[in-house]
Amino acid sequence: MKNIRDMEEGRATVGVVGLGYVGLPLVLLASDAGFRVIGFDIDPVKVARLNAGRSYIKHIPSAKIRELAGRRFQATADFRKISACDVVLICVPTPLTRHMEPDMKYIADTGRSMAPYLRKGQLVVLESTTYPGTTEDFLRPILETSGLKAGRDFFLAFSPEREDPGNPKFHTRIIPKVVGGLDAPSLNIACAFYGRLMDRVIPVSSLKVAESCKLLENIYRCVNIALVNELKILFTRMDIDVWEVIRGASTKPFGYMPFYPGPGLGGHCIPIDPFYLTWKAKEYDLNLRFVELAGEVNIGMPYYVVDRLQRALDRRGRTLKGAKILLLGVAYKKNVDDVRESPAFKIWEILDEHGAKVLYHDPNIPVLHPGRKYDYPSKSRALTPALLRGCDAVVIVTDHDDVDYRKVVRYAPLVVDSRHAIKGRHRNVVKA
Repeated sequence: MKNIRDMEEGRATVGVVGLGYVGLPLVLLASDAGFRVIGFDIDPVKVARLNAGRSYIKHIPSAKIRELAGRRFQATADFRKISACDVVLICVPTPLTRHMEPDMKYIADTGRSMAPYLRKGQLVVLESTTYPGTTEDFLRPILETSGLKAGRDFFLAFSPEREDPGNPKFHTRIIPKVVGGLDAPSLNIACAFYGRLMDRVIPVSSLKVAESCKLLENIYRCVNIALVNELKILFTRMDIDVWEVIRGASTKPFGYMPFYPGPGLGGHCIPIDPFYLTWKAKEYDLNLRFVELAGEVNIGMPYYVVDRLQRALDRRGRTLKGAKILLLGVAYKKNVDDVRESPAFKIWEILDEHGAKVLYHDPNIPVLHPGRKYDYPSKSRALTPALLRGCDAVVIVTDHDDVDYRKVVRYAPLVVDSRHAIKGRHRNVVKA
């Protein structure tokens, strides 16, 4: 293992396991900090693209990958190369099962793949969002099947990722980095490593505290989004514009922070993280009713959007069965190419069950590939006047900036807007 001084001066080899929206930015950051980086991924297509200098994430330019590929960075699916790393960062998915329980398969598989190739002195850091106790009680025993002991033979830490894809104000380096260690030496070496990468490192007293920080951050957002989603439903019935209410409330300079309603939650954190904690809480004979209720409200929003669509069609003498519906945006939020947990797929599923024919347009998602939960292989349709006129309704699910909403309003017979993408009142626009 390199010593703390070597870490602080960038003299180490860093392994990043999982080269997605969290792992790939870390690859770039570690490379820029002077570290040699080996990226690990089980997807051979990703590995081949990266080694050829091509990016598959919109906000990461291929030019940056080409600059590093073959020099300070190499991608591989060969876990034997773990032994060449001084630091290993685990950035794999932590989704939910169909029963809304933590799916630990990816962490478990990663730990089992790494264990035969661990060596003394390495630092292993889990960055995947998960329930308190995962690093020590779940990952540690898997890694120790190597015969090495955490805290004696290798260092173990947890540091939650805080990526916000598509947000130009906050890139990885300037987002403060929370770090918790198994013991004091693990915390010190992890802080030295991240101190080379980040502008600010926030050490906390334990692995569980670090794991809980990420959950609190996202449960805070989940609960407040659920609040405005519920108020949106009420205010719509009262003929009050919820967006105008939020604008007015936002002028208060203290005690208020704006959150915005939508068609449901998406992304790799907010729809998932609360259920990791509610699941763990049951181990302590506690039901987190407030958190569970927020999750239920947000899960119900796609049904609300479809209900608003169905009522609007009914007023025009149409039914969902046989209707041609265009989903405008399938990414989980604006201006990104990430579809993980997007509410668009639940809306699509409900429409499909009602017998509607569903198409989509998304400037950032030209092709939909099968995912863990949904399989809607399809291609984005060009947003032409003919397409808009030929649909019974357009549902705005994601409010990308590079969409001509004036054209949508002009040519579509009905627009259901779940994102406040269209301002003002229009006879063919229904807010949802």
